[in-house]
Amino acid sequence: MAIFLGVDTGGTYTDAVILDEGANAVLGKAKALTSRQDLAVGIGQAVDAAIAAAGVRPQDIALVSLSTTLATNALVEGQGARVALVFIGFDDADLTRAGLTEALKGDPVVRLPGGHTHAGTEAAPLDLAALEARVRALGDEVSGFAVAAQFATRNPAHEVAARDLIRRVTGRPVTCSHELSANLNGPKRALTAVLNARLIGMIDRLVAACERHLAAVGIDAPLMAVRGDGALISAAMVRERPIETILSGPAASIVGARWLTGAQDALVSDIGGTTTDVALLRDGLPEIDPEGARVGGFRTMVEAVAMRTTGLGGDSEVHLVTEGLKGGLRLGPRRLMPVSLLAVDHGAMVHAALDRWLSSEAVGEMDGRFVVPMPGQRGGLNARDLAVLDRITAPMPMAHALTSRLEVAALERLVVRGLVMVSGVTPSDASHVLGRLKAWDAAAAEKALRLMARRRTGAGERFAAGPELLAQAVVDQLTQQTVDCLLEAAFGEDAAFADEDPQSLARHVLARAGLGPHRGTVEVAVRLGVPVIGLGASAPSYYGAVGERLHCPMILPEHAGVANAIGAVAGQVSQRATGIVSSPAEGRFVAHLAEGLQTFASAEAALAALEAALVAEASERARQAGAVDLRVTVDRDVREVEIEGRQMFIEAKVTATASGRPRVAH
Repeated sequence: MAIFLGVDTGGTYTDAVILDEGANAVLGKAKALTSRQDLAVGIGQAVDAAIAAAGVRPQDIALVSLSTTLATNALVEGQGARVALVFIGFDDADLTRAGLTEALKGDPVVRLPGGHTHAGTEAAPLDLAALEARVRALGDEVSGFAVAAQFATRNPAHEVAARDLIRRVTGRPVTCSHELSANLNGPKRALTAVLNARLIGMIDRLVAACERHLAAVGIDAPLMAVRGDGALISAAMVRERPIETILSGPAASIVGARWLTGAQDALVSDIGGTTTDVALLRDGLPEIDPEGARVGGFRTMVEAVAMRTTGLGGDSEVHLVTEGLKGGLRLGPRRLMPVSLLAVDHGAMVHAALDRWLSSEAVGEMDGRFVVPMPGQRGGLNARDLAVLDRITAPMPMAHALTSRLEVAALERLVVRGLVMVSGVTPSDASHVLGRLKAWDAAAAEKALRLMARRRTGAGERFAAGPELLAQAVVDQLTQQTVDCLLEAAFGEDAAFADEDPQSLARHVLARAGLGPHRGTVEVAVRLGVPVIGLGASAPSYYGAVGERLHCPMILPEHAGVANAIGAVAGQVSQRATGIVSSPAEGRFVAHLAEGLQTFASAEAALAALEAALVAEASERARQAGAVDLRVTVDRDVREVEIEGRQMFIEAKVTATASGRPRVAH
């Protein structure tokens, strides 16, 4: 029998599961808290406990695969390292397209002449001396670089030259846009490259942490990672292209849901600490988003499952809505460290602060909030940011880290950079107060919610009479926002509503009334037409009420809490290579090959040459990604027009896909 180890590192928990691949059986599973300061600690605790539960030896494990929501969470929360974009052949207006300016968040841009035409010929020469001077001037301000050149998918020469120079001069990681997508739309490729560069350090730390522990316990097996479309790639490849792991956790959860339930048609909803991810399983398979993965408000060029990701989870920030007289609640999108979790390791500090705040009837603006330092790169911070960061040497009440209101913005910048994490009230704390969870410090949760309940609405009334009532209101709000997520996904996948905005439909007064259902002069009833598979450790705590509200079957599998880890080792390896053949003039057909442009006298000759090159490239990528027993398929999309009774070749796109099972240790 082949023994596989699946590991999923989320924002709150790291899961590990041992599978008997031949028998399709779970032999052992375990959870541990994700240790942000040193990811190897949480990974090690989960892996060791899963191995012990399964009763297997470390040397028996033939394959290890890793999925994660860390990259997805970082983009949803707007976090990541500081990077520089080298923008070749574009103008300033291009920076405003595809959300590129928002994604850069003020990070430096090096704009240079150069790039190529749509035919692959050089539009302007690239000034490498100017590039070197600009790159050297950045010094330690950035942790990595993204390079995007005009029409680089037609000819990547300028991106390659810039990449080689930057690596030689700085030694820092460089992401080229043409390596991430073969599609046109330069600003969107640049956006994808920027996000990739921002994630490299985070994913590198994760892979290194996993490798360290595997070596320490004697597991000598290939290490794979889950891509956003559910396929597997080698750990070495994911270090270069971490953007492909966005929606890795959700993709693994869909594979895990199919493995656990055998369901053919269902909505899969995976609730984690930071996000809720919803996708449709149709005929046993997830849909692939044709426009590229959308995460954190950004539409990337990464192929991934058609997933709707919302900043809603067990550790979402609880906001009190003070507008109007009645007040209300809103959850997310930012993840906080639950107060009950912070108190596990820092109980004396947390309880002393909560007791002090509770001793006064007036609730201060920052009461109930703490800050926690996190590891990361400090380059590019201004003097005020550094002053605040240097004060946060250990977890402390938020007010202790600030000397004036001017520093509130500095603290927010540190949170966005991932150098500081905020701790406050979350649904996980509410669940401790209600007795639904018992994992952490329930007494700290009760005090934190008691303090929050004392805050005032616009009418001057307390938000709740006590911690239990506020806790139930938080859980009810999570139920309502989850219902909205699922309805939005359902409307978005229903062809009858293709021309409508699914978010507006899900929140429309008729949809809300129909869930009642409404019985009056007009009768309205709304229900989901497919079951929901609820995944995630907290799904059993929350999703029963969600199923009742949506009037649909709610499936909660036995191993729902480790579905991502199961999906991590249940996938296949797949790699794709894409290229084009263009026709700049009658009788001339140009194959855009990796080594340059090659001209042929016939379309078929150009297509054959391109196809052979792409098959070789996809196969080599698949082998590098860890695949054996390859199967290769080729797809041609030829565009022609009829002119005066004869077909005229315009352009052809060729895609070669190499797939295989993951290589395992003997």
